[in-house]
Amino acid sequence: MKNPLRIALACIFLVAALAGQGSPQSSDSLDAKIKRVESGLLPAVHIKGRPLEKLNLADRMALHKVPALSVAVIKDFKVEWAKAYGFRDAEEKSPATVETLFQAASISKPVAAAAALHFAEKGLLNLDEDINAKLVSWKIPGNRFAAKQTVTLREILSHSAGLTVHGFMGYPTGQPVPTLLQVLDGKKPANSAPIRVDVLPGSLWRYSGGGYVVMQQLLIDVLGKPFPDMMKETVLAPAGMTQSTYEQPLQEALLARAAVGYRSSGKPVEGRRYVYPEMAAAGLWTTPADLCRFAIEIMNAFHGRSGKVMSQDMAKAMLTVQKAPSGLGFMLQGEGADFRFSHSGGNEGFVCDLVAYPARGMGLAVMTNADAGGALIGEIERAIAAEYGLPGSNPVEKTLVELAAEVLDGFAGRYETDFGGEKLVVAVSRKSDRLALDLMGNEMELYPESGTKFFTMDLRFTVVFQKDAQGRVTGFVANGMYKAKKLEK
Repeated sequence: MKNPLRIALACIFLVAALAGQGSPQSSDSLDAKIKRVESGLLPAVHIKGRPLEKLNLADRMALHKVPALSVAVIKDFKVEWAKAYGFRDAEEKSPATVETLFQAASISKPVAAAAALHFAEKGLLNLDEDINAKLVSWKIPGNRFAAKQTVTLREILSHSAGLTVHGFMGYPTGQPVPTLLQVLDGKKPANSAPIRVDVLPGSLWRYSGGGYVVMQQLLIDVLGKPFPDMMKETVLAPAGMTQSTYEQPLQEALLARAAVGYRSSGKPVEGRRYVYPEMAAAGLWTTPADLCRFAIEIMNAFHGRSGKVMSQDMAKAMLTVQKAPSGLGFMLQGEGADFRFSHSGGNEGFVCDLVAYPARGMGLAVMTNADAGGALIGEIERAIAAEYGLPGSNPVEKTLVELAAEVLDGFAGRYETDFGGEKLVVAVSRKSDRLALDLMGNEMELYPESGTKFFTMDLRFTVVFQKDAQGRVTGFVANGMYKAKKLEK
């Protein structure tokens, strides 16, 4: 089962560490551009005093054990190129193509959010009323938090509704799959907790896939249609996403184009693909080119050049921070020409990313069929940024410090964190001159840059250890927001 904290990193922080300004290289031909990207992958970190080495895509796919990678690039509000690499099915040696379907995982959320905004504009939904007013099949249960402040669609779309359940673990093909109502109430065979309000709605930002499941039920109740059908009619077809579907599980006819999901070990996931009844949160099957078409449609609406899915006013609302860092569906960063909307995703055996720059009319989407795809995505995104003059091409320079073995040993131990209402225990151990952090079998090496601050080489994870007045380690803060308390031995 996928670790919820790892999902968080995939969904939110895949591109969060990007910083700096790339400089465009000479443009002689499209083929030359693509070749420079393929041979110019850049690491997230440059260790001071060491040479900066550009990396080759094929070599990095092999190193990260990523069977297939597919990429598309937007320039001047059009898909300039798309290309696929490797095998969608490594056992059968079936090559990936630009039409190979990957699981979009949490990138399903902004696409589903576009449908909710469409219906809000039609007057069928209201962004700011009590969502229970239009829920029919199920309602958010009342409690002391919900009694003080009702949950609204705006809060759900911006991850500020106070709803639980960060992400979903999916169900291997062939195993029982719960209904949406069973997911909402956490009843078997659902493998996730009940979706409930456990903090005051609107009081804080906290990523909640559970909120998007509530939104999925809302759309079904109001429209009276199967979710995949309404998404095709409202967003996928108008945006030109002809290769995409929210069907879970996939129809037999589409399985021949669908990638198999793979573990970090290189082995396929149980059942080869997981099923996600939580379609709005994690159920979209798509291609990078289709994701780019969606981003282009949102950018065109933002500039008042299209109203196929939503108006300019609604697109501007979608791309306005509601509760940082969220707009209505997307994560938002930067200002002016560097303003971008993005979303990342991580399902069982799949990791992907989408980012677009409305002022530049540029963007990209990268999809992989491997749990370990996140680091590779960052490397190829930095190469694309360097080629196209986008922010984020420069690796972050770090200086390693030497810490005595006894200092590193002091950080070792078990830590507990409350993550979206779920208790997680992580283990930290010393590994030579660095630390190893284990999240339910997913080990990450942490390198010291100060006496208490550590980072991973892909920069998707930073840890700052905390000490009391006596110098004893009491906990840590991961990625500046997730607090963990050290447990007694």
